[in-house]
Amino acid sequence: MGFRCGIVGLPNVGKSTIFNAMTAAAIDAENYPFCTIEPNVGIVPMPDERLDRLAGLVKTKNKVATQMEFVDIAGLVKGASQGEGLGNQFLGHIRQVDAILHVVRCFDDDNIVHVDGSVDPLRDREVISTELIIADLETVEKRLQKTRNQAKSGDKKIIAQVAFLENVRDILDNGQPARTVEAGDSGQQALLKELCLLTDKPVLYVANVHEKDLINGNKYVDLLKEAALEENASVVIISGSIEQELSLLSMEEQDEFLSDMGLEEPGLNRLIRAGYALLDLITFFTVGEKETKAWTIKQGTTAPGAAGKIHSDFERGFIRAEVITYPDYIRCGSEARAKEKGLMRSEGKEYIVKDGDCILFRFNV
Repeated sequence: MGFRCGIVGLPNVGKSTIFNAMTAAAIDAENYPFCTIEPNVGIVPMPDERLDRLAGLVKTKNKVATQMEFVDIAGLVKGASQGEGLGNQFLGHIRQVDAILHVVRCFDDDNIVHVDGSVDPLRDREVISTELIIADLETVEKRLQKTRNQAKSGDKKIIAQVAFLENVRDILDNGQPARTVEAGDSGQQALLKELCLLTDKPVLYVANVHEKDLINGNKYVDLLKEAALEENASVVIISGSIEQELSLLSMEEQDEFLSDMGLEEPGLNRLIRAGYALLDLITFFTVGEKETKAWTIKQGTTAPGAAGKIHSDFERGFIRAEVITYPDYIRCGSEARAKEKGLMRSEGKEYIVKDGDCILFRFNV
């Protein structure tokens, strides 16, 4: 699978509660800092009604949803980059994820202790951002010092790396995340990737609110949205307590509960889809009576690359991909009918797979 979202935030903002609901893992979610010490990992199916409809059409025996991995990482505090709280342990865990879901407390509750004594989403967001930037500055300074020493040889390529690293350092020093760095060529892109900077990862803000603010938000959510807009990030509104309650109900009970609240689906479905979009992922399907399965690939993946997600032999011996769009498959009701209507296309190695494509791969090894 290989796609991991790390759930981060200050202690007591609702990270573990949301993770509990998302994965039904029943991990601790107590009212004290650092309840989460080792990161908890959950594999979560991607909600996609297209898979259900396709599986229903062909009366498949086995339906397999695409999945994402979510990691509940220990709460961060001010000074973590210097080892405060769980410090380096936290930062080490976050380096291993592909994207960051930053949970921010956007509710008042005297019964739930805030690590800084009051609710302030902008301050809380800034604490996390600052600690990650400081950690990245340290990483870049170390690499810069090493590269400067190497540049004494006069190698133009290494001298250019020094200039690029100095630019990255200056951007971080001005309080901007590494994802705002413009890497001009493949060499700079490779160097930036090699640094594995924390603030180079895409981020999605999760506003944790009371039930009453779930639909329209509140003043805290408005502040968070305004701040997120400045860095071209999105905000998803979640009520962690409601989602946890939903996770304990049967599907029928969930539907009734959501209907009573005027909601169409659990907020976690929106959160999972938002995480999927954050990583620039799409889904294609393989459809059959034995198994109908959703597969995750990056936007822009070619047909052989998509085939390789199923098995390396499919990519190595790729001949062609026989493709039916999801809407055409649903309208026709079967692969055979789509063929009859001329709606199954034969695509070669250059074809870029589209979201929702239903594909039969032809290969020879």
